[in-house]
Amino acid sequence: MVDLINAFVVLLNYIFIPALSYGSQLALGALGVSFIYAILRFANFSHGDLMSFGAMMTILFTWLFQSYGISLGFLPTAILALPLAIIATILFSILTDRFVFRHYRIKKSTPVVLAMVSIGVMFVIQAIVRIIIGPDDRQFFDGQKFIMKAKQFKEITGLNEGLAIKSTQVITILATIVLVSLLFWFLQRTRTGKSMRAFSDNEDLALLSGINPDKVVFITWLIVGALATVAGTLYGLDKSFKPFTYLGLVLPIFASAIVGGIGSPIGAVVGGYVIAFSEIMVTYAYKKFFIYLLPQSLEPTGLVQLLSTDYKFAVSFSILVIVLLIRPSGIFKGRTL
Repeated sequence: MVDLINAFVVLLNYIFIPALSYGSQLALGALGVSFIYAILRFANFSHGDLMSFGAMMTILFTWLFQSYGISLGFLPTAILALPLAIIATILFSILTDRFVFRHYRIKKSTPVVLAMVSIGVMFVIQAIVRIIIGPDDRQFFDGQKFIMKAKQFKEITGLNEGLAIKSTQVITILATIVLVSLLFWFLQRTRTGKSMRAFSDNEDLALLSGINPDKVVFITWLIVGALATVAGTLYGLDKSFKPFTYLGLVLPIFASAIVGGIGSPIGAVVGGYVIAFSEIMVTYAYKKFFIYLLPQSLEPTGLVQLLSTDYKFAVSFSILVIVLLIRPSGIFKGRTL
């Protein structure tokens, strides 16, 4: 029985808790992609770098607060800097739409053209971030790093395996629950949210009903900018901040949105967790897990790993291809809020 509990702790420590945290970050990123696709009708490949920009602004404001001796004690100062970073990223998003995307929207450009334009925007944002903060890793976490350390868990339970829970993991999961709940409440209960859903479902009918398209686009970028900032900051706190890292997140974020049903907020959230659990479960080495479960004569000598962690993004790509072949609309019906 003790070995079974140890095996369960191994899964919690190395699969379930990290996957919940990573899945929450992907879910917030996929929500931003889904909103752009549902409202503006194009795939925004610059979203990963918008997350990078938002995280950069959080770091800059964090450094500013720290220079004045302002902190939140056991919580990271980045939480205090986050509202200012959200405002800055929203302004940047609105300016980008005003001077880039709006021009092609007025010209009634095809979604493919807008997608290509977003790639250009992606490179511009990359350059801006690298010029301002540089290409190197930036650690901006302060405060209490662990809520539960492995050694403490062993002492409390008497088990061989320790359970380590980082404060960033808890913050990420709680922040995602709060943001997703507020977002769904906004879409379902407020007049503006219902207008956005109507615009997403049938743009022509929504315009005939008197819905202001400029207001819908403005609110869309406001939401997308906020989601990108929070997702980018949470990812940076949990791992570390490096501009090029966020470019690599584009694939799992889009995979999350498409697997769940691109354009569907519920699908984006579900898809984020599907991709996260798939990546981690396929690339985890199960040797220690099976040592606890199997008799000594059957204990594995190898890592018992399906794929190396180097192929983590290949898992996202494989799932994406399979879903596109079998169910192109995703788990939930896409392209509607």
